[in-house]
Amino acid sequence: MEFKGVMGGLYRISEWIMRLSVINLLWMLCSIPVFFFLFMGLVSQTPDALKATLPILAVLAPFTLFPATTAMFAVARKWVTGEEDVPLLKTFFRGYKENYLQSMLGGIFFVLIFVIIAVNYFFYLKQGSSLKVLAVLFIAFTVIMIIALFNFFSIIVHLHMKIFQIVKNSILITIGNPINSIVLLICNGVIVYICLTKFNFFLVVFFMGAIVATFSFWQFNRSFTKLQTKQQELEEKEQQRLAEAEAAEEGNDAASEGVINESPISLHKKEDNDKNRD
Repeated sequence: MEFKGVMGGLYRISEWIMRLSVINLLWMLCSIPVFFFLFMGLVSQTPDALKATLPILAVLAPFTLFPATTAMFAVARKWVTGEEDVPLLKTFFRGYKENYLQSMLGGIFFVLIFVIIAVNYFFYLKQGSSLKVLAVLFIAFTVIMIIALFNFFSIIVHLHMKIFQIVKNSILITIGNPINSIVLLICNGVIVYICLTKFNFFLVVFFMGAIVATFSFWQFNRSFTKLQTKQQELEEKEQQRLAEAEAAEEGNDAASEGVINESPISLHKKEDNDKNRD
């Protein structure tokens, strides 16, 4: 039964509330160890207790939080690309299983990068005024890596790539599209801020992660589609130029041999094809 008018709008809203809340709950359930120790650190009375939980979170995140986040992005990818009625549980756990290894390896890489940044930041912060400038540079690098992390999850569920290519391209896309990267960071920052300060526990548990994942992949897909279009236009122009050059050569050699033999040029690289999972 399809509702129209106001009832149809209310039905669609309730449907999306259900979808987002289910995926967000699955994300948190699959990351229970991380959220448990994070919660224990946040409710502790002393800053030292929170600092003590950070090494535990760094160890647990690649094995739990990163695969769960990738699975959440896999569902968000379906929604953004027009498959809104996919089975939520099946799609989530299939994305979790198929991308677990790459998610774990990528998680180890990003965790190590953030640990290195943190160590160097606090080291240079304690130095003289001349070296404190380096601490600011590490803050800028942290921002870049945070944005690259969102692109990492989007790429891993959207493209056929090896883990090194995924990490490399997530960083390149972040640096190569500064405006989109800034928009992504600001919008996700606003979403997280509202969820943490306005409605506290409720939005974090039921909506925050799913909304961030959906917006992040939407932004990535928008940029990626534009990049594909530009690449296709460049390849078509190059193909046309080669064809014209070949036609000129054939005309000079023998007008009677007026057949131009063109070698086909693929407009889509192998790693640019969507994963055909269904």
